[in-house]
Amino acid sequence: WAVDGPTKKENRVAVFTADQPFGFKGGTEVRVRLRHHFGSSHNIGRFRLALTDRPGAGFKDDVTSIASIPVGKRTQAQQQQLRDHFLTTAAPADLRALQAQLRAARDKLSRQAKKVSVMVMADMAKPRTTHVLERGQYDMKRERANADTPSALPPMNSNLPRNRLGLARWLTAKNNPLTARVIVNRYWQRLFGTGIVKTSEDFGSQSEFPSHPELLDWLARDFMTHGWDVKRLHKAIVLSATYRQSSFVSSQLLERDPENRLLARGPRKRLDGETIRDQALFVSGLLIEEVGGPSVYPYHPKGLWLEINNRPGYSRAYPHQTDPKHLYRRSLYTFWKRTVPPPSMQAFDAPEREFCVVKRSSTNTPLQPFVLMHGPQFVEASRFLAQRMMKQGGDSPQDKITFAFRLLTSRKPSELEGRILLNAYHKRLAYYKRNATAAEQMLAVGVSQRDASLNEAEHAAWTAVARMMFNLSEAITKP
Repeated sequence: WAVDGPTKKENRVAVFTADQPFGFKGGTEVRVRLRHHFGSSHNIGRFRLALTDRPGAGFKDDVTSIASIPVGKRTQAQQQQLRDHFLTTAAPADLRALQAQLRAARDKLSRQAKKVSVMVMADMAKPRTTHVLERGQYDMKRERANADTPSALPPMNSNLPRNRLGLARWLTAKNNPLTARVIVNRYWQRLFGTGIVKTSEDFGSQSEFPSHPELLDWLARDFMTHGWDVKRLHKAIVLSATYRQSSFVSSQLLERDPENRLLARGPRKRLDGETIRDQALFVSGLLIEEVGGPSVYPYHPKGLWLEINNRPGYSRAYPHQTDPKHLYRRSLYTFWKRTVPPPSMQAFDAPEREFCVVKRSSTNTPLQPFVLMHGPQFVEASRFLAQRMMKQGGDSPQDKITFAFRLLTSRKPSELEGRILLNAYHKRLAYYKRNATAAEQMLAVGVSQRDASLNEAEHAAWTAVARMMFNLSEAITKP
């Protein structure tokens, strides 16, 4: 080996024999260079060479000295060092292979752990004294404030600690029905459009009285009794006779109960913006259903990011992605810039995420059909739905219409609806046969390539019909 130090240099050659664990042949000369960097006159003292290919393992003379210590007097670290040395150098081949696999898995886990930062909170050993402040002024202290729950709600059990853990257990205690009521009311709102308590964002003294208080109590109690099982709660609601009613409403009932507070009919609500986009991708066959992964950047108006927020040296253009693995992912994974949210989702009342929203608004505006008719994501989805109609929809035009209509609405079209869509197809087909350029422009929307084996005019005509069906109220409404 060679030793380079500030005051000493030596060059020596170590000759390894065949019985060493490095796998060298007998007589092989190995030169090891040890570089010592230190800012003073400190010299290298006695150093040792580990007879193992595993970094950090014990040295041979260390193992020998540990082995000479009686078993009962060895420390846990010394026992582990002997075990590692045995598994690395002297164990049977199959055990050494398993040890190598375990070491590789631990190294991988260690590398992954370094990539993830997790905030850990802990209570102080001695909580600081907290006071009520006069008008919030930190230097105007009033009476001391102790950790406790609101007096209007059930008291906290005396056995519970006055910290975050105790608060969490109090929130989910069986004698505190508030948490369960709030949760089941929000899930009811997601399924019916309106909660049993209409003001789902406010369960306080100014909230609206529940339309069915006994139902709310029963759902909350059942939810707690069965281990806060959300899937079971949803199953119980959607399989109920109330939910499975028809959403058809007569003029008399609509006049008497316009918001369906009496639950005399099934729910009918417009889908959220994210769901509308996901449904379009799903029925067209484009949706990538892979779970997990980084945020993605689907279609977005060019230049909008810089137009809204153009700060020199800070702002950047929207990094539009063209890889189908990213472009057609669920809306859950769409990158969301708070100052410039995705316009196609915002048109359908997606919140801007500036603050928490318990209850979304649901409006009907001219921009919504405009997005469904002209948004690149929806035009491209229409093109692929048309492709499915032509390949999987059957032989006759009417069969193709029925195929797509059922995908979008879960029912067959009526005679009138089928006739209207069939007439629209024949008109568009005649138009695209006369205007090949218009057909090319229609089929060129989106980054994906069309199936060149399909007739261009027919494909464009069926794409136009698919766009019409995407604009049906039933296509964006949960019946």
